Amino acid sequence: MTAENITSRVPSHGAHLGLAGHPQGLRMLYFSELWERFSYYGMRALLTLFMVAPAAEGGLGFANVNAARIYGNYTMAVYMVAILGGFIADRVIGAKKAVLTGGWIIALGHYVLALPMHSTFYLGLILIVLGTGLFKPNISALVGALYAKDDGRRDAGFSLFYMGVNIGAFVSPLVTGFLAQSVTFKQWLASAGFDPAKSWHWGFAAAGIGMTLAMILFSRGSADLKDPGEPDAALDSKFWQSAVAVTLATLALLAIASLSDSEGFLWLRWTFIILPLAAIAYFLGRGGDDNNRLAAIGVLFIAAMIFFAVFEQMGSSMSLFADQLSDNRVLGQAFPSSWYQSINPIFVIFLAPVFAYAWMRLGSRQPSAAVKFALGLGFVAASFLFMAPAATLAGAGKVSPLWLVGLFLLQTIGELFLSPVGLSTMTKLAPPRLSGLVLGVWFLAAAFGNKLAGVLGGSFDSDNTAGLAQFYLTQAAYVGAAALLLLVLSPWVKRLSGLNS
Repeated sequence: MTAENITSRVPSHGAHLGLAGHPQGLRMLYFSELWERFSYYGMRALLTLFMVAPAAEGGLGFANVNAARIYGNYTMAVYMVAILGGFIADRVIGAKKAVLTGGWIIALGHYVLALPMHSTFYLGLILIVLGTGLFKPNISALVGALYAKDDGRRDAGFSLFYMGVNIGAFVSPLVTGFLAQSVTFKQWLASAGFDPAKSWHWGFAAAGIGMTLAMILFSRGSADLKDPGEPDAALDSKFWQSAVAVTLATLALLAIASLSDSEGFLWLRWTFIILPLAAIAYFLGRGGDDNNRLAAIGVLFIAAMIFFAVFEQMGSSMSLFADQLSDNRVLGQAFPSSWYQSINPIFVIFLAPVFAYAWMRLGSRQPSAAVKFALGLGFVAASFLFMAPAATLAGAGKVSPLWLVGLFLLQTIGELFLSPVGLSTMTKLAPPRLSGLVLGVWFLAAAFGNKLAGVLGGSFDSDNTAGLAQFYLTQAAYVGAAALLLLVLSPWVKRLSGLNS
């Protein structure tokens, strides 16, 4: 497709070109999301390590299994509340106000975590959950509103947006990890009269500063952005019925997920698969183009959930592998284990333009969303297959950092096949007035995946490396099988979606 043809298909609000030939608003959203992700990933890089660190070192002293459970529930809730946040934006305040309100709540949550008191730990997490529920789905909806549904630059624009996410995610663990874990900073704290064991909270404070910068940028540049849909002017009885239904459904899912950790209720984890399968059957039974598209969303939902169940162990089991089983030195110089969290985003920064160029170059010849998802699952399965020998070698001593570098390379390739493409596909399939809600449902897949990542990550045991190798092999086999099944189903999913790619 020529540049002239692409430009002619851009809606009026995107006619002025900005970042790399994309609509002008992408630049501001790019940098706002960059700083928001700085705050989120900077805190996430520390969260599990802070929970398992002994109290004498300023941590909470939790066992690995409890830390992984809390991590999984927290990251699940971050994404699950996005459904309610999308509904509030669609029906009440609009996407722009939702992003602004949510962002300031997130900043407050990080500053609460920065207080050197363990009693404020859960309050800080709750505030970040509530704020992210408003912020995350709606900033993605604003990106989608920059493009016509058939604009050939759409997937490329989301890939560039995703690169901004990962610049923030790359820088933040380096900053927060240095403040929280490095010997150099701890020595400075001691010399300045501060308690070096409280260094974790300096890292959390840096995350809060990043979120504050995100909100300043958004406040100054969002006036000309177009909301993807106009919220209802009247809050009638139908609205309140919907509001109560969405709120109760969100609370019910949170309750089921939390209860599934209790002895005797582990079977509730099957809900994560049964619910989307039931939704697919329901929409297929109703028929019609919109319902077929919603059924296609259901299939992609399950694939994304399986992907994130492995990928999101980056902050739990892989964080513990980095801290407890890896030789964290380069040229004889030690570095904080949280710095590994910067490897994935730096790969995204380099590879996202390659993927964006490939989708632009292929145009209508690019593989369908379902095929891209299947490839994403295949690469994440390969990443855990790759870690099995690393776990075996760790039985004889700490292993080279290169094992984790290889893991993150494979997972990043898989991520770029799935995450930005998933965001773009949801905005194409969503009815105009439900774009925020559908993106909230997309983040529900990440929520369930994060919950499962916490469950699976709780099995990590650095003292049993033979069992750890089996841990990686088993997950690789299940995810690989899911990838093959989705590849077989991809023509059917493409027909349901009604999209050319």
